[in-house]
Amino acid sequence: MSSVTEWIVREYFEQRDYLVSQPRKYIGPGSHQPGREEPELLVFNPAVRRVVVPEEILWNGNALHQIPVAMIGVRGWHTQRFSAARMGALPELLQFTSSRVMEETTRRLGGMKPVKILCIPRLPASPALRDDALRLLRERGIDGVILFRTILDELIAMVDERRHYEKSDLLQILRLLKTHGLLGDGQMDLFTRRRRVSGARKAASGKAVRKPAKPNSADKS
Repeated sequence: MSSVTEWIVREYFEQRDYLVSQPRKYIGPGSHQPGREEPELLVFNPAVRRVVVPEEILWNGNALHQIPVAMIGVRGWHTQRFSAARMGALPELLQFTSSRVMEETTRRLGGMKPVKILCIPRLPASPALRDDALRLLRERGIDGVILFRTILDELIAMVDERRHYEKSDLLQILRLLKTHGLLGDGQMDLFTRRRRVSGARKAASGKAVRKPAKPNSADKS
């Protein structure tokens, strides 16, 4: 797993007032990687007193308001989509959800049972395949899925251009990109793209049905 990918997820949870711990610092040798059998991160928010897990499995930051402790799996294949078929062919992707790992993690957390969260780049574009992937994740014990687009959008929104983030290289990079107009509000960009696409479609439609102009009286004479 890319250290940059984990770095982004760590910053995301820290910005939401979680204390973050990394239970392992290694990758197992060969095809059998025991490191895969542990979560990449453990997070704890002491300000949250009780657990309320949302019914929806696809989460954003609002879903974390009532999640005091969680174990985080991070998968960073940003050029691929996480479909049910891919996850079925690579069961090690979800090894951290096993009962043995849950028991060990609960012990590390002093008896607190963590919520299981998976951070992944993308789901299938097809609604049917997307639903299949989310259903498989729920069956494998995942409580919540957070997409990297959501993580990055929310981090960008949190960054204040007037602040100098000397303690965080990631936030400082986002701040510089935002200051120089290379990043905007994700929702505004979405609406801008929609207006652009809608305008282009209207223009194309207008050209398709445009009638030839009527000849004027001067031409007739």
